[in-house]
Amino acid sequence: MGKWRDSDLVFTTRNGTPVEPRNFNRAFTAHCRRAGVPVIRVHDTRHTCASLLAALDVHPRVAMRILRHSQISMTMDVYTQIPTPETRAALGRLNRSLDNPSES
Repeated sequence: MGKWRDSDLVFTTRNGTPVEPRNFNRAFTAHCRRAGVPVIRVHDTRHTCASLLAALDVHPRVAMRILRHSQISMTMDVYTQIPTPETRAALGRLNRSLDNPSES
């Protein structure tokens, strides 16, 4: 195995080199499949996170910090979708089924 290469990167290969984007996407897809969740684009995970935070009534400023947005308008206008009462009911059922899988 080669020598470790220092960098200022957050995610690297085992040797410290930049991760090839296609390899990252393949690994992300494999993790989604193993977890039994729909495969979506990596970028869409930000939208999903923002929408789930909104559905859980997380304060917009807290969501803004989690999503690392510099302006609240980005969080509210671009990334979130306000759920309908039906969506909230469905999320409640999903939450209960995840808490007690044998009862669903």
